[in-house]
Amino acid sequence: MATEIRVPTLGESVSEATIGKWFKKVGDAIAADEPLVELETDKVTVEVPAPAAGTLGEIVAKEGDTVDVGALLGMIEAGGAAAAPAAKKEEPKAATAEAPKQSAPAATPAPSASGPAMAPAPSAAKLLAESGVSAGQVEGSGKRGQVLKGDVLEALSKGFATQPAEAPKAARAPSTATDEAREERVKMTRLRQTIARRLKDAQNTAAMLTTFNEVDMQPVMELRNRYKDLFEKKHGVKLGFMGFFTKAVTHALKEIPAVNAEIDGNDIIYKNYCNIAVAVGTDKGLVVPVVRNADEMSIAQIEKEIGRLGKAARDGQLSMADMQGGTFTISNGGVYGSLMSTPILNAPQSGILGMHKIQERPVVVGGQIVIRPMMYLALSYDHRIVDGKEAVTFLVRVKETLEDPERLVLDL
Repeated sequence: MATEIRVPTLGESVSEATIGKWFKKVGDAIAADEPLVELETDKVTVEVPAPAAGTLGEIVAKEGDTVDVGALLGMIEAGGAAAAPAAKKEEPKAATAEAPKQSAPAATPAPSASGPAMAPAPSAAKLLAESGVSAGQVEGSGKRGQVLKGDVLEALSKGFATQPAEAPKAARAPSTATDEAREERVKMTRLRQTIARRLKDAQNTAAMLTTFNEVDMQPVMELRNRYKDLFEKKHGVKLGFMGFFTKAVTHALKEIPAVNAEIDGNDIIYKNYCNIAVAVGTDKGLVVPVVRNADEMSIAQIEKEIGRLGKAARDGQLSMADMQGGTFTISNGGVYGSLMSTPILNAPQSGILGMHKIQERPVVVGGQIVIRPMMYLALSYDHRIVDGKEAVTFLVRVKETLEDPERLVLDL
């Protein structure tokens, strides 16, 4: 008896994935719950475990294919013999060369490769219905021209009058034979494609503006140096700067709720909680896991959670739950040496704080020129929902808290 391997539910708002890598070949023995295939989604990489023990009899979806939730990935045959499944596999191939392609979508019969384009993805269909736009007005980028949610968002942001003319990308100038031999063309990963699309969508959609300030880090550094050994001994985690910044941000968000809100159509949704997303650079690209309810956590709890999320990100072990629900983002370019930047919003959030390199500079304190460890802060915000006064006040509150960390203890 054969057991189907299908794409599992991938989480909120995720309707499709790309086949990253098969860990087994046809004919290999499989144990129940053993990882079989790696799926790359817009947000994380997911491993699909074997639903039963047996032998991998057939691989339907190949590496690089795009598949919907519930699509057939392959078949597991009972027992250890691989010859029988291989023989069964030839009959449907003889009947029609396109059988493997037709078996991927489980709910409706798939068109042939030369037939009409696939129906829009479920998330795209919902957005099309809400916006009163037909699928024919949007050029699909999915498999066999399927319209995806990102295609609809891009079309809505650009306007349909210019969409057909703007869809083709400018032709790349050919390289010389000498240069071409030294070039390497690599297909963008699904994560990198999603990063590129989401960041560009944020630029196209939000009225993005950045305001700057600088903070004297000496008070926080002195406090950290005084208690770091005792802190690590008691809590089992090092005392860094992210705990202070996260708490300072949550305090400021309570005072300026517009920075912790988002726009939904003609409504503004104010979040009465602080889920702080922390940008983490990995070998595969930028991911933004979320410290949930950071406003209710101590600095020690925040440091532990950021440490857990950072390790999971670098190991490729982030779950969908780790990536969802952020209300505000902190990005620390200072760890790479950045002195100043203008971070891009993590849509649909209305604010992102950029931290930068701590550098000793001459500043005036009490009428005297002194050397202090200074850091530039940058707050990018959506001007559609956050006024300039609110943005500047928010950043000033963060600065005041960091320069007088006793405020965190006294909740001021």
